[in-house]
Amino acid sequence: MTSLGVGLIGTGYMGKCHALAWNAVAPVFGDIERPRLVHLAEANADLAAKQAKALGFGKSTGDWRELIADPEVDVVSITTPNAFHPEMAIAALEAGKHVWCEKPMAPAFADAERMAQAARISGRVAVLGYNYIQNPLIRHIGKLLAESAIGKVHSVRVEMDEDFMADPAALFYWKSEASSGYGALDDFGVHPLSILSTLLGPAQQVMADLAKPFPTRPTQDGKDREVETFDIANILVRFADGVSGAIQLSRSAWGRKGRIAIQIFGSQGTIAYDQERMNELQIFAREGRASEQGFRTILTAPIHPPYDKFLPAPGHGLGFNELKIIEAREVMRAISGETAHIIDFQQGLVIEKTVHAIAHSHRDGCWVRL
Repeated sequence: MTSLGVGLIGTGYMGKCHALAWNAVAPVFGDIERPRLVHLAEANADLAAKQAKALGFGKSTGDWRELIADPEVDVVSITTPNAFHPEMAIAALEAGKHVWCEKPMAPAFADAERMAQAARISGRVAVLGYNYIQNPLIRHIGKLLAESAIGKVHSVRVEMDEDFMADPAALFYWKSEASSGYGALDDFGVHPLSILSTLLGPAQQVMADLAKPFPTRPTQDGKDREVETFDIANILVRFADGVSGAIQLSRSAWGRKGRIAIQIFGSQGTIAYDQERMNELQIFAREGRASEQGFRTILTAPIHPPYDKFLPAPGHGLGFNELKIIEAREVMRAISGETAHIIDFQQGLVIEKTVHAIAHSHRDGCWVRL
């Protein structure tokens, strides 16, 4: 039996992450056969050939349909802009390929539903790129909650902030177009939703307010164009068992680069985590004398798998690309029929439904039940 044949569509930021992950997954984990980097597709043949050479793929094409038709390709990584996800993912699934598609599924919920249906019908593995849930410390938070380490959880608060759209003079580009989605909500707000659904289960009710800090942006020809998406979102969430939550999102938060700050409050303590310090976890436990109580900082270590596959000692630290390597291993587990720590298209559809419920809440000014 030959090893897994990989096809990659798109070689921007996330495409490179996928390529690095496919290249590294076998040597890092050591328990699988190295995937074959078979075919790469880009917007044109010249760029595809250049990137295939750089990233180690054997063949290249300027037509992604050729890649999907390639019988040597077993799994397709889709890392294109969101609007292209549905057509590409559905075509790959109908061709009998497994799919690893970056989040979110699609700007339109109907397209996300079609993707999930295609995955069900095909029987193939269809995974979404929610790599933050792969962080060993996020996994450990799940373990702590399962063990009731902070007692009964009653509330959670998450802030996700970046500043790549904080400059009001920055030129209008596709992320400000309605065709890209709602804005911060589905551009990256799906990441907190993926983490919370993994740790606490899906949201049951939502209420939200979305905002545009800059109603227009300049275009290359010197004119102003109306911004069609929302760079800020403030969301109230209700989970099962009476757990209440708040999620705040901003793409216009100067100084914040990749912040996902999570605080989980329980009857006997608190867990705190920030993605900008992704190798640290803080725990407050209500135990011992009050005069010595306080937050303890835990560093990721070999005792928090699969950190041990990368480094032999704590304090050295994993990064974003390492999370993608872990995710690649989980994709391979799923393809092999093993239990895998992933968010598949069916689970992803629940996140997509939550996103659209949040937008509905903003539009109608009310709580929306899921």
